Amino acid sequence: MDGTLRNAGGAAAITLTGIGKRFPDGTQAVHDLSLEIPAGELVVLIGPSGCGKSTLLRMINRLIEPTSGRILLGDEDVTGVDPVRLRRRIGYVIQHVGLFPHQTIRANVGTVPRLLGWPRDRIRRRADELLDLVGLDPGRYATRYPHELSGGQRQRVGVARALAADPVLLLMDEPFSAVDPIARGRLQEEFLRLQAEVRKTIVLVTHDLDEAVRLGDRIAVLSQGGRLEQYDTPTAVLGAPASAFVEEFVGADRAIRQLVVTPIVREMLTPSDPTSGAVDLPELMLGASLYDALAHLLVTGADQVRVIDETGRLAGLLGRHRILGAGRADPTGS
Repeated sequence: MDGTLRNAGGAAAITLTGIGKRFPDGTQAVHDLSLEIPAGELVVLIGPSGCGKSTLLRMINRLIEPTSGRILLGDEDVTGVDPVRLRRRIGYVIQHVGLFPHQTIRANVGTVPRLLGWPRDRIRRRADELLDLVGLDPGRYATRYPHELSGGQRQRVGVARALAADPVLLLMDEPFSAVDPIARGRLQEEFLRLQAEVRKTIVLVTHDLDEAVRLGDRIAVLSQGGRLEQYDTPTAVLGAPASAFVEEFVGADRAIRQLVVTPIVREMLTPSDPTSGAVDLPELMLGASLYDALAHLLVTGADQVRVIDETGRLAGLLGRHRILGAGRADPTGS
């Protein structure tokens, strides 16, 4: 893989200050919202239908113009630049992909570089490089057409197309919701792998709390009128809801979801007694989730799991009560 692919276009921070959107019929879609998104982070916008999350996404790339406030991409106010030039710096992935049906997959991926006037050979190399990155062998897929691909494969092409010109920002509007649950899980896993490689700033809209918890570095929970109820890590949103609205939105099973995003760390472990018979216990690596540990205990009927470090040595034991206690803990420490 060409080393220039790894975040060659960089990643820009986003700062929203007092952003509002009122439509001509008087509907207040977004109300005085302020948000700072660090460069290279994946932030998820979530909330009930009609809370303004997609409107907010579209204001960032000016498909919808804000009524008030400022949007900074890096140090540049996007409301003061040419919207066409702006959108060529921003990747955009939507629910139904929007591939051009009469163009090959390679041509679809090369859409923005072609508009930017890249040489044909460079576009071809870039398209094939990105197809490989998203798990589609260019030798098999580059000359096919969208109707010859599955829904999950088309979604991968959509992500590749959005990354083609090395954007500083990637906007994703419910990108995986149109595929079946099994394909969605695989796409999410591949997307996390991809983000670990390219480290773009990403704003993703979803209505799926499990997806938000799995993918997001931070989650912004919105209520009706585009009001920001809480903006924090998944662990904090699940463990310490900032309002009654957030508590109701994340649901009574938030403790289980919190286990999914809480890694096993050394501080959770107790030393192993060599005479205790711990060698027969189920085994996990440091960094695995507490949810994985609980699943092992439920399947095996054991009360503890052995936790191994990166060298293969025993780091300690993790008990059932410690796992369940973590699911009830307040992540703020208060």
